[in-house]
Amino acid sequence: MSQRGPDPFPPEGVDLDHPSVARVYDYLLGGTANWAIDRVFGEKVLTGFPVLKSVAISNRLFLHRAVRHLMRLGVRQFIDIGSGIPTMGNTHQIADEVAGDSKVVYIDNEPVAVAHSRYLLEKHGDPKRHAVIHADMRDPDGLWERVGEAGVIDFDQPVAVLLVAVLHIHQPGHDGADVGPQSVARYRELMNPGSYLVVSQVSDEGVPPEVGQKLVEVKELYDASSNPVVWRKQSEIRALLGDFELVEPGMTWTPLWHPEESGPNSPELDFASPEESVIWVGVGRKP
Repeated sequence: MSQRGPDPFPPEGVDLDHPSVARVYDYLLGGTANWAIDRVFGEKVLTGFPVLKSVAISNRLFLHRAVRHLMRLGVRQFIDIGSGIPTMGNTHQIADEVAGDSKVVYIDNEPVAVAHSRYLLEKHGDPKRHAVIHADMRDPDGLWERVGEAGVIDFDQPVAVLLVAVLHIHQPGHDGADVGPQSVARYRELMNPGSYLVVSQVSDEGVPPEVGQKLVEVKELYDASSNPVVWRKQSEIRALLGDFELVEPGMTWTPLWHPEESGPNSPELDFASPEESVIWVGVGRKP
């Protein structure tokens, strides 16, 4: 599975000595913003767990469906935290399929993701409706302040905060402990009533036994790299939404969340059952 990487001169601050979760994810989605070290790691993971490519695509399609559904519910503002490298349909592109008045702020801590997002928006974006911020999700207050400074989001109106495929990346605090749930709780506090929180996270609960074993092996590979990961139980993922009211159909696997919102050219996925998608998802509304 050969793939040409991006320009050989990466943005300042890019670590090419270790694979990057964002760049490996881009590779799994068929993107080109990845380097040889990312592709080698991606192929190593796919050798042991070939369905992982479908897992990544299914998660991306969930993002698309969530954005379409929220747009139909009247949401017009999106804060995409851990947005990653622009690959396979971005939040503002999907939103604009429904209505052309959405506003989107992308946030990531990966220099390649930020650089490519800025390049895309410079060519095809609207500075009044779109922005890209280089920030760390572990600093919710600082991140929220940066979003306000961008001048795109009106915090007096509801927003949708997207935490899609980012929370299973270990988010260590000063003591090394994962602060992902703590950060999410603060984002819930910062959001105004009527806002929505979108979450997707790998779960090793409720999957077929052979898939569960593959997840153990995948975790070992990532933990041995510079990007350790965290798998959570379904109840732990539900807890990330706090007291938010679940949008139907509630918590479920990626292929089962509003499949009617799929785009006309959505690819076929290589799953024998929805549980093989291994990503547990949900959308909650702040009362």
